[in-house]
Amino acid sequence: MTAAPDLRISEPPRTLRELALEKMRAAILDLHFPPGTRLVERDVGQKLGVSRSVVREVIRHLESEGLVYSVPHQGPVVATLDAATAAQIYEIRAALEFAAAFAAAEKASDLDIARMDRALADISAAYATGDHRGVLAATTRFYEAMFLSGGKTVAWDMVQRLNGRISQLRAMTISSRERNRSGPAQMRKIVDAIRARDSQAAALACREHVESAAAIAARLLADIPS
Repeated sequence: MTAAPDLRISEPPRTLRELALEKMRAAILDLHFPPGTRLVERDVGQKLGVSRSVVREVIRHLESEGLVYSVPHQGPVVATLDAATAAQIYEIRAALEFAAAFAAAEKASDLDIARMDRALADISAAYATGDHRGVLAATTRFYEAMFLSGGKTVAWDMVQRLNGRISQLRAMTISSRERNRSGPAQMRKIVDAIRARDSQAAALACREHVESAAAIAARLLADIPS
């Protein structure tokens, strides 16, 4: 007798709003909607093939992520990152990730470390094929595993609130020259230190990685005409 097939649904179906949000977030990060672009509900709805009410929900969510902001008498506009704002975001990242890596080296299980290894392998694979969106998704998984393995749930929630602007900066830095090698190499140092249970080395490797990204972002933002 053949075994009955496994009919369980492993992932819940996504709503139209969730699909539209994913498409819009990717379009902003891919610069299909460059910084400063005014988002007209009717036009966005036609592009996505959804109603204006769905577009309004999506835009409200993107505002909460910092990817969109409202201008009086003009409406929603794709956010523009300036050097000062970027510096503050990296400063916050450095503090939170330092603490998360330190805790992960003390508390992460072998399964947690395996998740970080897998995410890092996905990052390298995505870089190799030029899949920058894949790099972003795998990087988010890497940090989620690191934060949660150390029990830093509140800190991860804070990172999630900044995730839109963090992703906007990552989308800019990952496409820079040599980042496809330096980024994964620095993250490998983090994982190796966590595996060795060396809290200080893991935290310092995290800080080095963030400071490197911050320097790239500062240079790129300085090259953008004001």
